[in-house]
Amino acid sequence: MQIMGARPVPQMYSQLQRRGIKLDLLSLAWELAQWGRLNGVSGLAAKAKELGIKFFLVSYTDLLGGTRAKLVPAAQIVPVEQDGAFFCSFASNLGLGPDAPEIAAVPDPDSLIPLPWEPTVGWVASDVYFEGKPFDAAPRMMLNRVLDRCAQMGYSYKAGVEAEFFLLKKTETGYAIADDKDTADKPCYDQINLMRQFGLISTLVEYMEQLGWEPYQCDHEDANGQFELNWAYSDAKTTGDRHIFFKYMVKTLAEKQGLIATFMPKPFSHITGNGGHVHGSLWQGDTNSFAAGADDGGLSPLGYHFLGGVLNHAKGLAALLAPTVNSYRRLGAGMTASGSTWAPRYISYGGNNRTHMIRIPDTGRFECRLVDGSTTLYLALAGLLAAGLEGIQQKADPGDRIDANLFTRAAEFPHLETLPGNLDEALRSLKQDSLLMNTLGELGANVFFEFKEQEWNTFCTQVTNWEIQQYINI
Repeated sequence: MQIMGARPVPQMYSQLQRRGIKLDLLSLAWELAQWGRLNGVSGLAAKAKELGIKFFLVSYTDLLGGTRAKLVPAAQIVPVEQDGAFFCSFASNLGLGPDAPEIAAVPDPDSLIPLPWEPTVGWVASDVYFEGKPFDAAPRMMLNRVLDRCAQMGYSYKAGVEAEFFLLKKTETGYAIADDKDTADKPCYDQINLMRQFGLISTLVEYMEQLGWEPYQCDHEDANGQFELNWAYSDAKTTGDRHIFFKYMVKTLAEKQGLIATFMPKPFSHITGNGGHVHGSLWQGDTNSFAAGADDGGLSPLGYHFLGGVLNHAKGLAALLAPTVNSYRRLGAGMTASGSTWAPRYISYGGNNRTHMIRIPDTGRFECRLVDGSTTLYLALAGLLAAGLEGIQQKADPGDRIDANLFTRAAEFPHLETLPGNLDEALRSLKQDSLLMNTLGELGANVFFEFKEQEWNTFCTQVTNWEIQQYINI
């Protein structure tokens, strides 16, 4: 099976044989990669030799955001790069049954990240194929399709993400903030609480610097035990890959210290939840199309049309950007100990104003604050881009920006629509959104709804402690 214009391995091997070269497997992989370089092809085997990589962690992401992988010796990476690493279809959340053939995860050499804590292992994101064809229900493949459409319109899409997470510990009664001293009502940017986690935070920053991610800020966030690390934006696919790897890296390093890192949207009812805010812009070559011709509000006419498209599809996007039952604990939260939830409730936009779904913090980009830590970023970016491109095509009007504090003055704007109040409402909105349904594809949409409706139905059957306390005496 040849999936992605695979290299003619038998032809290369025959040429090496005619040269009288007898090779072990790793050397063969290296020679094959060198042959590929001479013919305009650069592969993972060459990178293994160059970087001292002995194993590749060939990884793909399923529809629920789970990362699956096989560990492939570098000596065997040439056929894997050609045909993919094969996985039992039913073993991950892709909607295929135990009767289905395997899927093939074809590693993308451009995504290669050597594990900083184990540099002999290289992580690679993969595109997913089924029976020799792109598998539409895989999140990275969905993003690929929208990026292709974006390129056909003459643009590239760049994105950054603000990844928030909690550091927790397991106790006899459940989960608790890892740092017993981190108890302030308003802990955001707290210097002492930040520096008590200096070992882990500084290691993460050093690793991101080694990887060329250009990390530039890290802080203690608005909840006790909550942190955020920021790194430079990039093309959307690279940002999606890095976000997947970042979650893996944070969880791994926290575990090494006996801690638990979670990106769960709302692990505690009384404090702020985990956002995953996405910043985005469209480019033509080296020109930011959101900045070129921007007004005092920070966006060009094209940027406002893109923004209008996102607002038009906000209710359906919620199912992709806030995709869990728990997501709506964050969006619908009451007052927190710090005095603010920092999460949007209305389909609105403003300037540098964190009470809206969309914030324009600077010229040439905007931030979507609907996204939370449970999102599969490939899906979030695909949905945002699809909505924005339609907005450009239709010259969507986002309306006037609102500069008011919507956390306190929302009643003054009765025309504003609210975001979905729970996962079921978000799924029903998504089902009615033909653009986003087409973005998922028929198979992807069917599988996504199968999993998410099951999640909602399972949640609805649970009896909570609150219900027992509230109704036990009825």
